[in-house]
Amino acid sequence: MKRIVVLAAGLLLALGAYAQNPSHVERYAAANAALEAPCGPRVVLFGDSITDGWPDRRPEFFASTGFIGRGISGEETANMLLRFRQDVIDIHASTVVILAGINDIAVNMGGPYREDVTYANILSMIDLAWQNGIRPVICSVLPSYHFRWRTEVTDCFEKVCSLNARLKAYCERHGVTYVDYASAMAGPDGRVRDGITTDTVHPNAEGYALMEKLLLESLR
Repeated sequence: MKRIVVLAAGLLLALGAYAQNPSHVERYAAANAALEAPCGPRVVLFGDSITDGWPDRRPEFFASTGFIGRGISGEETANMLLRFRQDVIDIHASTVVILAGINDIAVNMGGPYREDVTYANILSMIDLAWQNGIRPVICSVLPSYHFRWRTEVTDCFEKVCSLNARLKAYCERHGVTYVDYASAMAGPDGRVRDGITTDTVHPNAEGYALMEKLLLESLR
């Protein structure tokens, strides 16, 4: 019952966000319509600005793998949950790689941040994937420690660690593939190390290359 209530709260927040951001609903409509029926496995990378910027930073990765990027900058998990059908299910994904949560922590929709809601939204995406014969792959949130657009959020690293711990534990319990970007990208203090992001949140080309290696290993 608690999970249903939390999910309902997340959906109400998302509905409000979508009413204010109709471009999110339409962002990939034309690209989705133009896709041909898959002739083999179709991997969809589903996320926020980190996923959104990936094809621009590393186009060769998408060209060589055939992966499809469906990220939208600024989105929280509630936004992603509402467009999961059109941008994942309806384009016949066989695998969905979900990287989400950092914008929830940054309270992009105005907050307050509630980890239970973010966690429930991600679990609901996993449920939707399973129900539609899609393999879910969950990625850890990058170990960011500063938001240049939300400098008032001073405990983001602690919140990232807490959410990642819950996601990892869930994946281990339920046999879901978990891609641990956080550990691979961390320095000695656990925070994202220098030289692989532009702002502790968004990877540069080197950061994406590291993520690609981990992702491909997890999909074998």
